[in-house]
Amino acid sequence: MNDASPDLSALLSKTLFVPAIGAADKPGVLAALADAAVSGGAVEPARRDEVLQALLDREEKMSTGMQYGLAIPHAKTDCVGGLVTLVALAPAGVPFESLDGEPAQIFIATLSPPSDANSHIRFLALVTRQLNNRRVREKVLEAKTKDELVAAFAATV
Repeated sequence: MNDASPDLSALLSKTLFVPAIGAADKPGVLAALADAAVSGGAVEPARRDEVLQALLDREEKMSTGMQYGLAIPHAKTDCVGGLVTLVALAPAGVPFESLDGEPAQIFIATLSPPSDANSHIRFLALVTRQLNNRRVREKVLEAKTKDELVAAFAATV
């Protein structure tokens, strides 16, 4: 059994969740993530474009598309006062220049202030460890609410 730690459940309970991102390409996904940060109250509306640019700049350095349908867009920005986490789903998949060449379906995004060197790494490590399991990924993709998302990460192998 490999349950998500209580620490991960607590972090996910604060995560902004977008069950259907509705974007067709990488820039669209990043824009939707910036919009979700604004609509979730984590970023001031006037700073939305700064957040989007930070995400785009990070992707220019190297794609955050991984494997197994997972992408982990992240950026450092002074538009946030602390770690902001987002989970967005695109069950049909979005081309994201992933390592395995497959479309991404699960987007685990973080925004953190430049002074915070480690909290996003810790969050991503906890989440991606769970997402290495196919069953967890399938349950995450079925989630329609944040409670279902948290339960999906707690699925056992």
